[in-house]
Amino acid sequence: MGLEKILRSHREEILAKAIASLHRSHLEHYEAAGADEIRGRLGTLLNLVITAVLERNLAPVISHASAVATARFEAGVDLAEVQTAYNVLEEVLWLEILKTLPAADQAEALGLVGTVLGTGKDMLARQYVSLATQTHTPSLDLKALFSGTDSL
Repeated sequence: MGLEKILRSHREEILAKAIASLHRSHLEHYEAAGADEIRGRLGTLLNLVITAVLERNLAPVISHASAVATARFEAGVDLAEVQTAYNVLEEVLWLEILKTLPAADQAEALGLVGTVLGTGKDMLARQYVSLATQTHTPSLDLKALFSGTDSL
């Protein structure tokens, strides 16, 4: 069974595990969003991953990540919360690949999934930080991490 078949035939199982993992993270805004919203968000992300792997096209993932970063920034959601959603999906996908694919096919499959989600996380972070630098955001006030910055 190849990666494409795993992603399609195990989609619901992958999604359920990602939702459970995200729930265990106890993220404030995700818990407030409710189960249906979380399922929809992770389902959309998983669909984008599947399509990107099948078509070898990252443009929709990049566009989605940029839009999500903007929406979550404007809603006051911390970047770490949004990154966690990507991370839990990636972890579930990796475990499914390692469990299901023959060892000879795992490296390429992990590389494909890692590339898709890594690209999404990179765009998410870049867009979020770009927005944050235009507005003072306490969670990104790095001066507090360094002594001697009180004169800045």
